[in-house]
Amino acid sequence: MFASLSDRLTATFKNLRHKGRLTESDINATIRDIRLALLDADVALPVVKQFTSAIRERALGAEVSQALNPAQQVVKIVNEELVAILGGQTRSLQLAKNPPTVIMLAGLQGSGKTTLAGKLGKWLKDQGHTPLLVAADLQRPNAVTQLEVVGERAGVPVYAPERGNMGGHDAVLESGEGTRSFGDPVAVSRQGIEQARARQHDVVIVDTAGRLAVDANLMQQAADIRAAISPDEVLFVIDAMIGQAAVETAQAFQEGVDFTGVVLSKLDGDARGGAALSVASITGRPIMFSSIGESVKDFEVFHPDRMASRILDMGDVLTLIEQAEKAFDRAQAAEMQRKFLAEEDFTFDDFLNQMAAIKKMGSLKSMLGMMPGMGQMRAQLDNLDEREFDRVEAMVRSMTPFERTHPKQINGSRRARIAKGSGVQVSEVNSLLERFTDAQKMMKQLARGGGIPGMPGMPGMGGGRKGKQQPQRKKSKSGNPAKRAAEERAAVEKAKTAKTSGAGAFGAPGDGDGGMPADFDPANLPKGFEKFLGR
Repeated sequence: MFASLSDRLTATFKNLRHKGRLTESDINATIRDIRLALLDADVALPVVKQFTSAIRERALGAEVSQALNPAQQVVKIVNEELVAILGGQTRSLQLAKNPPTVIMLAGLQGSGKTTLAGKLGKWLKDQGHTPLLVAADLQRPNAVTQLEVVGERAGVPVYAPERGNMGGHDAVLESGEGTRSFGDPVAVSRQGIEQARARQHDVVIVDTAGRLAVDANLMQQAADIRAAISPDEVLFVIDAMIGQAAVETAQAFQEGVDFTGVVLSKLDGDARGGAALSVASITGRPIMFSSIGESVKDFEVFHPDRMASRILDMGDVLTLIEQAEKAFDRAQAAEMQRKFLAEEDFTFDDFLNQMAAIKKMGSLKSMLGMMPGMGQMRAQLDNLDEREFDRVEAMVRSMTPFERTHPKQINGSRRARIAKGSGVQVSEVNSLLERFTDAQKMMKQLARGGGIPGMPGMPGMGGGRKGKQQPQRKKSKSGNPAKRAAEERAAVEKAKTAKTSGAGAFGAPGDGDGGMPADFDPANLPKGFEKFLGR
């Protein structure tokens, strides 16, 4: 969603890194680039003016002039102001003291209200609540049926006493007898809340009707439903891809319905994202949730600080960690840690468990996109073929249980059978086994504290089981066994002699006790140094 804006801002800040001191002209050029980037992203003009004026005031003040790294200080200022226009603090749902909590969804037709009702219901169910969906959109063709399908996928019950518009006609039909509708959405909303109380549901989500554009009938119906059910939260669902029109639509709904929070749908699209940066600042209502895909689990709590970090290509590691905590089983993680420390072989069964957990976290591209600095590798991410992981999984599942735990025993005939069973070439099976063997070696080396091959060792990476590695003895090349054994004994004696009588620290002659010179006298040291000698 924010790819273009992120690229523009990253390029702007890159020009500041090599400057030890920022002049007023540098700051003016930076703010001009930021303004152009925001306008190009369809951010509303009042928001752009407010944003850039706040940055200019702080950047020209003592806050930057006295900073050790002015460029980083400017990035910090932009990040903080970006968090401010996105809403500042993360806003959570306000639950009613006396259940059920009533949540009303409002917005234009096509904004994704019905799909979002199922996503919100599943999210609440995962939080331990017992939600109920109420089908109060009786005008859009087959809206009730769609909500029932979405509710079934989410595992959330749906209350739908009226079938609504099943004929595929317009929302309201004009006939000789006057205007006729397909049911009373206000009555359905009231009955839904009574049904929730009777069945002890603690949250009610009311899906209301929308129009293709803002009109008087839409606002009046939404206002009547709000007055009848007195919702605890009114969530305005807006399509994040509609650009500048988002501001006018949000203001109209704020005046007509007075919503309490905003939900951004279709945030996974390729639009420029100006709606997200404009709505919260213009209406003064916080963005509470975001919808990022078609599946019922593609739903996130909106964190302004994390979204600002994504826009500035700083990553979103906290969200990545939260997703990992939900996806990875604690018992499996503990078992993997034990095997790692015990230097046991990583098997293909372990690999399948890890693959299953990663799939639960969602798209691999979206996960990699949360890593800091990945915006510079967007082209590589776009070219990433996630189907390659399906092919690898097919190869692993074509193996027998014995082969998964003993990959070294997979000979040529077994490889041919695996390739045939998974629909790939034998060369792909060979490549998989080679990479898997390399991964096993790397994990063992990490457990021993050796670090990743080709990278400097890291402190504290020891596996804990093995102590300090002994230096390897140089093997003799003699073909005579007796002579080779004598040479190896001589090499061992030479190593012991060097250890006990070799040079001490800093090249000083040693005495066999920590490398101290034989004529060293601690009394000659300044007072207080004796505590560092360890004697």
